[in-house]
Amino acid sequence: QVQLVESGGGLVQTGGSLRLSCAASGRTFSSNAMGWFRQAPGKEREFVSSINWSGGSTRYADSVKGRFTISRDNAKNTVYLQMNSLKPEDTAVYYCAAGVYPHQVLAGSVGYWGQGTQVTVSS
Repeated sequence: QVQLVESGGGLVQTGGSLRLSCAASGRTFSSNAMGWFRQAPGKEREFVSSINWSGGSTRYADSVKGRFTISRDNAKNTVYLQMNSLKPEDTAVYYCAAGVYPHQVLAGSVGYWGQGTQVTVSS
């Protein structure tokens, strides 16, 4: 059974930092792009960041560029999202995603989703 399990969410003040982790089990994703999406209350799920199979190429939404950093450790089958300079508008449930393709994750090319972890940024 394939599982993506996120951790690291929580409550933080504006300007603070959090590091999300997504540990995969049931199969290896070293040949797949991985990514993060988020969904705020009353809004649609949106793309945050993705990383290609090797970790050599990354993409970010404009809203998080320069503040968030995605990385992966294929030996641990884990992907990370370092979030700095957090803002109240970053408040959302953050979902880990395993892509179908090796180079990037798009909303329409997700093979597996995690269950989500709540991030709340207080003003």
